[in-house]
This record gives sequence, structure tokens and C-alpha cells, in this order.
Amino acid sequence: MNQVNENNQKKYGFGIDIGGTTCKIGLFKLDGTLIEKWQIKTNLEDNGSYILEDIAVAIENKLDEKGISIDEIHGAGVGVPGPVMEDGTVIKCVNLNWDIVPVTRIMSDRLSIPVKAENDANVAALGEMWQGGGEGYRNVVMVTLGTGIGGGIIHNGKIISGAFGASGEIGHIQMQKCEQEICGCGKKGCLEQYASATGIVRKAKSMLMTNNKETSLRNYKELSAKNIFDEAKAGDRLALELIESLGEMLGIALSYISCVVDPDIYVIGGGVSKAGKILIEVIQKYFQKTAFHASRKARFTLATLGNDAGIYGALKLLL
Repeated sequence: MNQVNENNQKKYGFGIDIGGTTCKIGLFKLDGTLIEKWQIKTNLEDNGSYILEDIAVAIENKLDEKGISIDEIHGAGVGVPGPVMEDGTVIKCVNLNWDIVPVTRIMSDRLSIPVKAENDANVAALGEMWQGGGEGYRNVVMVTLGTGIGGGIIHNGKIISGAFGASGEIGHIQMQKCEQEICGCGKKGCLEQYASATGIVRKAKSMLMTNNKETSLRNYKELSAKNIFDEAKAGDRLALELIESLGEMLGIALSYISCVVDPDIYVIGGGVSKAGKILIEVIQKYFQKTAFHASRKARFTLATLGNDAGIYGALKLLL
């Protein structure tokens, strides 16, 4: 009877998304209703040793502000930009200056509530499956296209993290053996060197230097992926060629993924996804050309939760 009463007291949970610049925090009801979200600066000083304490203080301050007791908190879920082991220990998180940090243990001890931690891309994928673009599906692959390319894999409603916390590192599938430039991961020819925002701009600059095609892309002093997509929508031939190249790389890479995890749906997020329909269509075209016949029914859609995917997914991780 006491256990039942105790569980009935648990009304709220926190979703936390730790980034290299800011930490996003959401206070939720346990049915997924977002009560309030806010962010604090990520303090990278002293090898990021202040980050978890700053989050704990921010949570305590919010509870005081709302008049909520810690006894009413079911727990907190945490997304971290790096590999996370099953026990919630982070292994080498470069963006936070962390080496090995037992996030779950530190946060749970500090706040006296249950805590679960997971890679941020996996958590975002979980959020999109729960209340975003992948809602209604149990087998989801999320692809985040930004400065780099990340991903998260959900199978039968659960995150696949992998033995070393590296599942979903879609951006580091090798696509070209002949590449001379080195990827940030230390390898050459990774998907994100061609199909990320950085990658498509890199290719555009190379093409502008090596051919004399007439193109409006020459009008931009600081060319961006958005500029390329905007000009492609306006019919610029070189821009369209670049979008085709990006779509081909992504479509082929995702066809490889389908041979392994065979998802119902691919949810495309990140800054590049703001290009919208033109991006989905070109990826799907090349996926259909290269995917194993049984996997061609996979759907493609845009992420809908935006920057909130991480906090929603972190709460779902906890639940």
C-alpha cells in the first residue's frame, strides 16, 4: 500500500539535453505534457566539471520556484553528446571536455532521484518516435543533418546503443575510398564529408573553383547550405546538381542501414532539414534505387520537434 501511495506522488519528470553551448531542460508531467523549458550555459571550464552541478542547481531552483517537492519527481533523463555506456557512464565526450564521467551516478546521488543517461542523438530519435515525426511507429531511424551527421536507432520502441555506445554514428559510414581530406573522426570519405551542411558547402566551393558554369551561387560571399537549397528551389542548375549529389549519398547510406535494422520510417532532422520537401524527395529517390526490395516501403518524413526532441526523448528514456 505504501508503494502505491509513493508512486501516486510522482507527478513530474525532467528531460535534459546537454550541448556544447547550452543545456536545455524541460519540466514535464509524466504524460509528456511540457510545463516549462529553459536553458543554461554549458560551462566547459575545468574539463566540464561544473556542468552536472549547474544542471542540478537549475533543477532545484525550478522546483523552488514552482513549489514542487522533490518527492513528486519521478526522475530525470539526460541526453549527452557522446558515447554512453549502459550504466550511464560517458566515454570521451569531446564537446564537453569530458573523459570518463558517470553521469547517472553523479546526478542521481546529487538530486536523490532516479536518472538515466543516453547519447543525445539516440534520445532525440526517441523523442521523435514518441511525439514527433515518427509518432505511431516502433522502428525508427532518425538522421540529423547539421554541421555533421548524427543518428539514432529505435527498434521495437527501444534505443539501440550498441556494445560501445556508438550505434547510430551514421555520419561515419565510409562512402568514398579515394577521399584525400580527413574527417573530424580521423577517417577519410565519411558520409558527413559530403552530405552535411559543411559537406555540401565544401563540394560547392570546389565546383565553383574548377568549372565555369553560370550559377547564382557565385553571388554569395559566405555560401551556406541554406543558400544552396534556396537556389536549387529557384532552378539554379549547379545548386540542383549539388542537391542531387547530397541526396544520392544519403539515399545510398540509408539503404545500407535498412539492410541491417529495416526501419518503418526515417525521420530527417537537423538544420539542413529546414529545406523541406526537396530534401526528402531527393533522398527517397536514391534510396528507392539502391535499397533491398523488401526495405523499399520505408517512409521518409521531417522531424517535427526541432530543438525540443532531446528533452522529450530524455523524459521518454526515463519512463
